[in-house]
Amino acid sequence: MALKRNILVETFWKIHPALVRVSGGRIGGNVVGMPVLLLNTTGRKSGASRSCALTYLAAGDDFVVFGSCLGEQKHPAWWLNLEAKPDAEVEVGGERIAVRAREAEGEERERLWNEVVGVNADYSEYQTRTTRRIPVVVLQRRAS
Repeated sequence: MALKRNILVETFWKIHPALVRVSGGRIGGNVVGMPVLLLNTTGRKSGASRSCALTYLAAGDDFVVFGSCLGEQKHPAWWLNLEAKPDAEVEVGGERIAVRAREAEGEERERLWNEVVGVNADYSEYQTRTTRRIPVVVLQRRAS
């Protein structure tokens, strides 16, 4: 059964980025059979730097993340931040990489969605919990 938001999940979300960053990904760098990256965005309202740990799929030199938020009715803050300012940074294995976010559409979205569901079927359940369309976000490397 797929996770739902609770005090343990929220606590994990708060400490997970620090564990990944401090260990260079050796601790917490793989969750539910998927690799983890740190996504650093700029807050759309505050302008402050925000960081979160997300599972991802590799797509060539790019990274694909999914705005499931465990199937909640609202989009995750990191996605709203990327919609406002798509230039961001990811940290993978201690390396910082400048990226530009874009939402996958059409055939590309369906292919990537099917790929993540094949790796972790929980994503399929998350979609059934919400009426919103879960964003499939491609983080493309850019010159820093």
